Amino acid sequence: MTLPPELITLAHYMAGEFENKQQALADPAWYVHLRLWQRPVPLFTEDSLTLFVEQAPILNLDQPYRQRLMRLHLGNTSPGCLQVQYYMFKNLETVRGAGRNPDVLRQIGTEQIEFLPGCTLIVQQHQVNATSYTFSASSATDSPCQFSYEGNTYQVSLGFEATSEEFRSYDKGIDPSSGKAIWGALLGPFRFTKLQDFGSELLV
Repeated sequence: MTLPPELITLAHYMAGEFENKQQALADPAWYVHLRLWQRPVPLFTEDSLTLFVEQAPILNLDQPYRQRLMRLHLGNTSPGCLQVQYYMFKNLETVRGAGRNPDVLRQIGTEQIEFLPGCTLIVQQHQVNATSYTFSASSATDSPCQFSYEGNTYQVSLGFEATSEEFRSYDKGIDPSSGKAIWGALLGPFRFTKLQDFGSELLV
């Protein structure tokens, strides 16, 4: 199918290697200096653009974590509605470090991932001018994303904003027992600027 230009633009804004250096230098007590990879993956190509995501502290780039997939596609709730669906990996070790190794990403199959029901974001878009947008993604249910891994249950409040200049992550870890945020964007979003563009790897 032909993908809408807004979806392609969103994927281009998100595809890249990022860091939040300026934010971390300005407020190191609250914002760890991170490197973030969001790299295109050849999955669900019939109707979607999919990104492999992981991050690492700048002092330990060889120890990336929070590996996941974000599938960008048209929703079915209203015409032109964009959605982001999250998937987790059944075995994180098979893809650890793949943000810097696209050869690994080319080998990922659907049997290695697990659909996360309830972990869907609705994307609002604002056209700034003829070629520029601001995108804002928030939970479709206003509830945290919940999943289990290796016998433990996790909850994450998901959300982001994307422009041509910056990617802002609002992700927060939630304590399932108290419902309170315990890590992540506790005082506002992590503000990432793009160091390297992976837009040429998108299959469009």
